[in-house]
Amino acid sequence: MRGLILVLVLSGLAGCGRTEPAAAPAPEAEAAPEVQATRQPIAITSPDFAEGGTLALGHAYSGFGCVGSNRSPALVWEPVPEAASDAVTMFDPDAPGDGWWHWTVANIPASITSLPAGAGSRRGQLPPGAVQGLTDFGDAGYGGPCPPVGRPHRYVFTVYALSETTLPVDASTEGPAFKAALEAAAIAQGTLTGLFGR
Repeated sequence: MRGLILVLVLSGLAGCGRTEPAAAPAPEAEAAPEVQATRQPIAITSPDFAEGGTLALGHAYSGFGCVGSNRSPALVWEPVPEAASDAVTMFDPDAPGDGWWHWTVANIPASITSLPAGAGSRRGQLPPGAVQGLTDFGDAGYGGPCPPVGRPHRYVFTVYALSETTLPVDASTEGPAFKAALEAAAIAQGTLTGLFGR
């Protein structure tokens, strides 16, 4: 009897060092299908600055310690035949937090493929029907660069070709909501990036 107990104890101790085989990993969920096809690129240029070039002081914000003229640069882009309208945004991804919205414009007729310098100003000349959203400065229209003192920030101008003639945005629409509306209707887009520091 004592021998049987000893055998059982030793068997139990031997089993303590075992590890159970790992459970088979759960199969990964299939990747969701692409909601939208890859957008075609749009070439964008400006007579006021080159890709990766420095924006002039005249394009900088006037206020918050910045002494620019708050004049939006001229932009030119290639037409997208299937577009119903176009839109333009200007965003600083280097600003603290989630970045800074400097300019949002939508409902630009598809026949228009450029904006003159100063178009985003209060007295600027936007195409009929175009609407500007709210910047992070708290005003509708163009708000130029005004980064903290230090290294230059990037200012990304994006032109969107849209499948809709008009979007449900207005002068009270903030940057993130404005972009969401653009993304939902975009069929093509391109960017042009300028730098500014002080």
